[in-house]
Amino acid sequence: MKLKTEKKLKLPSDQDISGRTFGEEELKAIEEVIRSGVLITTKGRYGKMLEEAFAKKLGVKYAYACSSGSAAVHAALAAINPEPGDEIVTTPITDMGAITPIIYQGAIPVFADVCPKTLNVTAETIEKALSERTRAIIVTHLFGNPCEMEDILKLAESRKIPIIEDCAQAFLAQFNGRYVGTIGAVGTFSFQQGKHMSCGEGGIVVTNDDSLARRIYLFINKAWGYGDPNPDHYFLALNYRMSELQAAVAFAQLGKLDECVKKRIEMAQLLDSMIADIDGVSSYKPKPNAVMTYWKYCLRVDDKKIRGGATGLAKALKDYDIFSIPRYIQKPAYKCRIFQEKITFGNSSYPFNLARSEVIDYNDEKFKGAIEGLSQVLVLPFNERYEKPHIQYLAISIREAVESLRL
Repeated sequence: MKLKTEKKLKLPSDQDISGRTFGEEELKAIEEVIRSGVLITTKGRYGKMLEEAFAKKLGVKYAYACSSGSAAVHAALAAINPEPGDEIVTTPITDMGAITPIIYQGAIPVFADVCPKTLNVTAETIEKALSERTRAIIVTHLFGNPCEMEDILKLAESRKIPIIEDCAQAFLAQFNGRYVGTIGAVGTFSFQQGKHMSCGEGGIVVTNDDSLARRIYLFINKAWGYGDPNPDHYFLALNYRMSELQAAVAFAQLGKLDECVKKRIEMAQLLDSMIADIDGVSSYKPKPNAVMTYWKYCLRVDDKKIRGGATGLAKALKDYDIFSIPRYIQKPAYKCRIFQEKITFGNSSYPFNLARSEVIDYNDEKFKGAIEGLSQVLVLPFNERYEKPHIQYLAISIREAVESLRL
């Protein structure tokens, strides 16, 4: 296959500087930290500056930085403090780092199916997964596309169940005019390499709840009560602190977040317009009352019209040096060995040995939306350094690749 209209174009990658906004601001902040000799956030200033600025950006009372997105989810769960064997409803379409914290807290991940068109959980799929043992609901705003939070919030409030929003891929995404992460009880974010803002690894937890905030702060700090009159290690917790070097980079990145999100939305909408008439592919779009911030740009590929479906199109796009990911994840989380073989702490199978049998019956029939959605999705490379020529190249390449596979 040869590109008919243009030469091959190298696309910016978020795995190196071509697709990242790191620059003088980050270098200056890092130099300041190094020259100070203070690399720990309990003594430095950048950790506190990042937390205050992030809280102000989202309009929340509290924000606490930590070492990763997984640590952020773990801190949120620890704040809610489930009993062993309690159930946490979550999605099977997410990074394992957002699921294993549930197990480490002695709780049972209960998977809700997803809408095949968005790969997001819905109020309807969550409701089917609820029980008297449900202690919390984790909603993941996948690819930066907000879940339909109005219905989910109504359901959760009717059952008095707190919501944790996993916003690792959804910085500044909005639903009904509210930033995701501020709608539920707690919001978690990731600063991993490929996110909207990054310091390589890192995360942050936000909340408006005073009691949850106290437990989040403590959990990140080994449950040591810094500044208390008579501090102690109040409960079992870890050292999940971010370093001052990470905080310095993240603080500089936060100053670029608005422009980053604006650019992603602009370029995604341009690509939408350029491929709208291609029969057999469609893009993921937000609801009219939502703002999607495009961690990645994804296509739904119809295998009845395109030979090989998403996998076939991914192979064809390699000829254009476009390396996309069919399925997003190889398999739903419940198909991984940790769940299939209950590999946890020694040979105990804890906490799965406390679970209801129907909860750990991982039958594909219960997850038809996830199976269908994963079979259709193709994740394209995408970041804030894309310009119009990159989008034009993507659109032309997709069009030609689809036509070469037309059934």
